[in-house]
Amino acid sequence: MYSILVPVGVASILFVYFIISPVFIYFQDRKNFRKYPSINAIAGITDLGFMYEYYKGFTSKSLNRSKRLNELHKIHPVIRIGPNSLSFSGVQAIKDIYGHGTPCTKDAFYEVTAGTHSHLADVIDKAEHARKRKVLSSAYALKNLEDWEFKVAEKADQFLKACDAAATAPLKAGTNPDPSDLKFDYRKYSNFFSIDAIADIGISEKLGMLVRGDDTCSAERMDGTMHEVHFRDALHSLARAQVCLVWAYPWYKFNTFLSKLVSSDFRRMMHLDRCWNDMVYHRARKRMARYEAGESHDDFFQALMHDKSGQDHNLDWGEIVAEVSIMMNAGSDTTAMAMVNVMYYLLKHPDILKKLREEVDAVVDADEVVTPYDKVKHLPYLQAVLNESLRISPPVVFSLPRKTPAEGYQISSEFIPGNTSVSISAYVAHRDEEVFPDAETFNPDRWLGDKGRELQRGFIAFSAGARGCIGRNISYLEQTVLLASVVHRYEMALASPDWEPEVLEGTNLWMKEMPVKVWLRQM
Repeated sequence: MYSILVPVGVASILFVYFIISPVFIYFQDRKNFRKYPSINAIAGITDLGFMYEYYKGFTSKSLNRSKRLNELHKIHPVIRIGPNSLSFSGVQAIKDIYGHGTPCTKDAFYEVTAGTHSHLADVIDKAEHARKRKVLSSAYALKNLEDWEFKVAEKADQFLKACDAAATAPLKAGTNPDPSDLKFDYRKYSNFFSIDAIADIGISEKLGMLVRGDDTCSAERMDGTMHEVHFRDALHSLARAQVCLVWAYPWYKFNTFLSKLVSSDFRRMMHLDRCWNDMVYHRARKRMARYEAGESHDDFFQALMHDKSGQDHNLDWGEIVAEVSIMMNAGSDTTAMAMVNVMYYLLKHPDILKKLREEVDAVVDADEVVTPYDKVKHLPYLQAVLNESLRISPPVVFSLPRKTPAEGYQISSEFIPGNTSVSISAYVAHRDEEVFPDAETFNPDRWLGDKGRELQRGFIAFSAGARGCIGRNISYLEQTVLLASVVHRYEMALASPDWEPEVLEGTNLWMKEMPVKVWLRQM
């Protein structure tokens, strides 16, 4: 008898907890959220709805989640993406959620995905964030760009040498490249560039990925044993696993455990997560040993240890490792995505590439290989091209979630009750026709002159406000030098004019590969 009652009782409890209770809460509607349309049929009842939307991003070549959210926002300013989560659109909502002085804080997403120590990107407490940003602001200050330009120039030179090695005869007019001439994967090498650059800027280490043509690097377990990891696989697997599982915050750890139990794919992703941690730990430990041996380098790590006057910051070892981790993560991936995206759009729009090339050629000598940053940093069309690419394909499409204060908060025209998760997708914000008319068209001219400055109010490629990306100056430096150098020296072609990339949609937009034909320009 009991052998029957126990499983029936357990099943009944689970049925009530996972089915009856969410449906009851949905119809009870204490926060009056049923008035908002949902991204899918079950998103208002259970977080499984939004988890499913993210899962689809890794099983399809199209941007299902971002495109669907954008289509809904063309009609509705607020979309329900979870039982307690709302997505917004509009410039005023950007200011209210992310702007300076907002009472919104980072929501539980950052807490449940954080390690033992928070870093600048996932710390929630505003006072603690201010302390961390003060420590790091000197390292990321605009005045440091010129001190670091030689490191970026070295990586650009190595990138160009890889292009030289893959160069073929010029493409005959009106033809498509022979498949055997598509020797250079711009996606892969732009990622090697950004990884090598941030490692040198951040911890004064030469990883050498551009020279070798692969992303293997050493890693160290806590017991001191060494092994090798593929940098990109480890980083992307962590992000893919987290973003599919995290949205039911209280259940994140259980979801992780269960997914490893039933799915070999998730077991592999979680293993690569440990590989990422080993890689970061090894980088941080080696740089600390050099620091303790008396080596002094003008890099990110040095800024973690003490300020410009030599005053020690006295950070915990765990906090140092956490900051190195987010630096290696955010400092490599999103910049690489921006680099490959902008080249893709230029190759799809030869008239725009021609106009950009004329601007660069006018200030760069014919025999200059790596373009000096000082010559091109203020070129208006070059900056317009970079911004337009970041607008139409923002590397971060993950809607950075914030939590409203306990007393509730007015966002745009809606009063939102307290402790609600609120967010705006950059993909959606950058397609606001009131700010960016003809938003689906790649049009750098929109950024020129006074009208370009006005567009900044709707531009959140680097987020906004006090929690905006601290590394945006470094990213622009790398993008500017590399793009100017490439368009000045080379012609490139996609497999065909109608070639489209395969893109994975998670926290970021990952283009899987972009093989191109490369040949030297006749100057």
